[in-house]
Amino acid sequence: MKEGRWILASGSPRRRELLEQIGVEFEVRISGVEERTSAVMPEDVVLELSGLKAEDVAREAPEGSWILGADTVVAVDGRNMGKPGSHKEACEMIRSLQGRTHQVFTGVTLICKEGRGQKGVSFVEKTDVTLYPMSEEEIREYGESEEPMDKAGAYGIQGRFARYVSRIDGDYSNVVGLPVGRVYQEWKSLVEREEEDD
Repeated sequence: MKEGRWILASGSPRRRELLEQIGVEFEVRISGVEERTSAVMPEDVVLELSGLKAEDVAREAPEGSWILGADTVVAVDGRNMGKPGSHKEACEMIRSLQGRTHQVFTGVTLICKEGRGQKGVSFVEKTDVTLYPMSEEEIREYGESEEPMDKAGAYGIQGRFARYVSRIDGDYSNVVGLPVGRVYQEWKSLVEREEEDD
């Protein structure tokens, strides 16, 4: 991809893999901003946090850079789930998701740093995920492993947890951590608009 360098404002290995998969060359600069928000609705939470991360990294980024910030939460029964803080919490999260449908929200902010300021786009992608019922033994076996510990909602759909996924309505890569198809299309649209304005 052309039109400047890309900077991923995230340390997520899944997001790195997804960007590499679609052929984006990028560097990683992890935002140091505190991830706190007063928002309640999951789409508002991820939109605000993705913007905070991207803007934080954009301050020190060189001109011509594309800065990509993202944040993902899992939502069920009006509860937003980030990453579990313990194996016990991971088991509790999985217990509340098993046998049901929940939503995965990823907020994305893409900023182009220019001499006269910044331009960009922010959006939210939502995917519905339905899980098969799980036994208490299955919940504990997975929740006490290391796989769920750095993942929103305490599971990785691209890992062993795939055995419990009944169906997905929406973008699979969004559940992994970044809706890369839409990221590319939004970026392409920004570049095309800029070329039309020149």
